Formats: sequence, C-alpha cells, structure tokens
Amino acid sequence: MTGRDGEAGAARDRTIARRRKIFARAADARHPPPPRIREANKESDDERERCDAAGHGRAAKGGVVAYLTLDGALRAAEFYREAFGAEVVASVPPDEKGRTMHVHLHVNGTSVMLCDAFPEYGHPLQAPQSFSLLLPVADIAAWWNRAVAAGAEVVTPYQEMFWGDLYGQLRDPFGVIWAMNQPKRPA
Repeated sequence: MTGRDGEAGAARDRTIARRRKIFARAADARHPPPPRIREANKESDDERERCDAAGHGRAAKGGVVAYLTLDGALRAAEFYREAFGAEVVASVPPDEKGRTMHVHLHVNGTSVMLCDAFPEYGHPLQAPQSFSLLLPVADIAAWWNRAVAAGAEVVTPYQEMFWGDLYGQLRDPFGVIWAMNQPKRPA
C-alpha cells in the first residue's frame, strides 16, 4: 500500500499535488485561479484533515471490500453492530444534513464500508439490487437468530443446500441482502 490510506489516499495526494502545482504556476504568471477553484482546494485540505482525524486511513481487511451507499449510513452501522457484531473502525462526522461520507466497519474478519447518498455530487441514492453480501459463518443459527432479532427480514430460510452447506438470505432494513453460509462440516 502507498500513501496514508492506500491507493485511494495516494490518488488523492497526487490530485492535490497537481492542483497545487497548477495554482503555483498560475500565481507566478499573475493569473490566480478563480475563487471557486481556490475554495475547492481549501475544501480538499479541510477534508483530508477531517478524514485523518476520524481514522479514515486505517487499512481495509479482505481482498474485495463492499462500499454501500445507503439512506442513513450511521443508522446502518448501528444495525450492523447489533445484527452482525460489526465493529466501527472509523467514521467521518455527519454534515449539517446528518449525512456521513464514510463509515468503516469490520464484520466477521473483513471490512464493509458505508456512506450516505450525496446527489448534489453525482451520487444519488439507488435501492440496493442485483447483489448480496455473503457472510460465511461457523454457526449459522447463532448469526441468523441475532440478525433476525435485530430486525433483519428472512428472504430465504437457511437450510441444507444441494452442495451440502447451510445457506439462507436475510434483507436488512436498508434493503441489502445478506446471504449466510455455514460450510459443510467434514465427516
């Protein structure tokens, strides 16, 4: 990994460095950047400080990390804590509308990241569809019962499947499908 928070942080650092170089050249040529560009650069610096203070740079666990855009990311994080034993690793404080741009969770040994929709920046809220999050567990009954008690809706009751594992699906209050799978125990 490079940079303070991996590839994303390195890319952000390069973008900011390029911006500053352009601004420096423009200032040298007695052509300062327009106010909206100067303000955007200041916001980038402020954003970096907020992310660093919130622990945003902590490394993600797992090979592929789901990053979910939800309506109520902080509420979802609390639900995932109750339902799936999630640990909040980092969270950016909410804006004046109560939205957060980043919540980093650890769920059963891997990372899941959340944010609220920001339609004004090109990230409108869309209902989760055509995907599920697979949660491999050693004791499906315990995980399943905790999630249902927290408010998850049963989509497909867990049962032994043709491949031998116990498998079922739940929908959380935010519309995300969680598939649980308990591998077949060796005989």
